[in-house]
Amino acid sequence: MLHLLAGLTCIYALACVKVVYGQNEKGERFLCTAVPIDKGSCPVQSLPVQSASVREEELRNTGTQLRETILQQKETIDNQLETIKELTSKLSRCEADSETFRKMNKDTMDDVPKDPNDTMQSLKDRLENLEQMRANISGASFPNELRNLLQRRLEDLENQLLVKVNELEEEKSQLYNETVAHRQRTDSTLNSLMNRISELEKGGAGFKSPENFKISLPLRTNYLFGQVKKSLPEMYAFTICMWLKSGLSPGIGTPFSYGVPGQANEIVLIEWGHNPIELLINDKVAQLPLSLSDGRWHHVCITWTTRDGLWEAYQDGQRLGSGENLAPWHPIKPGGVLILGQEQDVVGGRFDATQAFVGELSHFNVWDRVLRSTDIIAMSNCSSYIPGNVVAWTDSNIEVFGGASKWPLELCEDRLFDN
Repeated sequence: MLHLLAGLTCIYALACVKVVYGQNEKGERFLCTAVPIDKGSCPVQSLPVQSASVREEELRNTGTQLRETILQQKETIDNQLETIKELTSKLSRCEADSETFRKMNKDTMDDVPKDPNDTMQSLKDRLENLEQMRANISGASFPNELRNLLQRRLEDLENQLLVKVNELEEEKSQLYNETVAHRQRTDSTLNSLMNRISELEKGGAGFKSPENFKISLPLRTNYLFGQVKKSLPEMYAFTICMWLKSGLSPGIGTPFSYGVPGQANEIVLIEWGHNPIELLINDKVAQLPLSLSDGRWHHVCITWTTRDGLWEAYQDGQRLGSGENLAPWHPIKPGGVLILGQEQDVVGGRFDATQAFVGELSHFNVWDRVLRSTDIIAMSNCSSYIPGNVVAWTDSNIEVFGGASKWPLELCEDRLFDN
């Protein structure tokens, strides 16, 4: 039939209206097209057709490519599943760590590391691990929904760790404050114990008389000192006398200092290093020709009046120097702090160890007038004792701190109170 079709001549009344296909023995396909009557017979065209074996080969290649694509996709899926499994494991560990932190707030302090610094460092290391994990999640190729879920969970854990770090920082600050307070309480307790020991050494009955004692400042530090409980009133003149024995050189340091708000150097007696002994009033300076660094007891008196700023300096009853124009017409301000053994950089504190007095000090008295020279001489040779009308040297008026101590008086003990 196909052979016959190949040889047909298509003749129609008007035109060919039908297409006939055929195939010869060689497997070629023929096409008969419609032509007008006057054009003769219908031309036959041949079209090549692929054999069945060629089509099978193409199908075989296509199947192979599909299998390879499926294997590649399966490998990619396996890799993503492995990554998800690894991240899930890390999340489990992070959640376990977070649970541990929550339990630490409820358990006893035995479960907390002794050193807050170690705990904080461990938390910071964990934060770095979480940040690295978040970076890994951002770079991994798996569904956005899972990536977002993992990132949210990591952010929650990171926030919990940050809260714990802040809590530990506050705890560290509180521990520091408690340590400072504990040290202050310890110093106060030591002072009380040393005073009690001094009383017991004297038989528990106090000194023989309220003024018959001295204070000892054995070390050049910034925490040993005595303090007068009373403050000074406003004064237009004064006399300050004391017995002192310096224990170190060069410079005796600061036997006493009086500071008021706004002026830490209202009245100061100081010898610093190889400089001369200086008297400061309202931060104005006068150099005194005194020599007190030989390690022996000396009686020292200083007088001053606001009128023309006149001053005098006595050592062992002798007037060794005088001058004028030292803070003239400046009244001594009231309401300050009077310290024995230290120079004040602020009122009542901020001491400098290099300016501290080292030795023993006794009979520190203050008057609001200029004493006569005869009175000063009598006190220096132990033939008379005149207590100060502003500050009197009595046990109840003097406090000691930082390891300074009170001891019975030995100097002039047999002659001070004969009159």
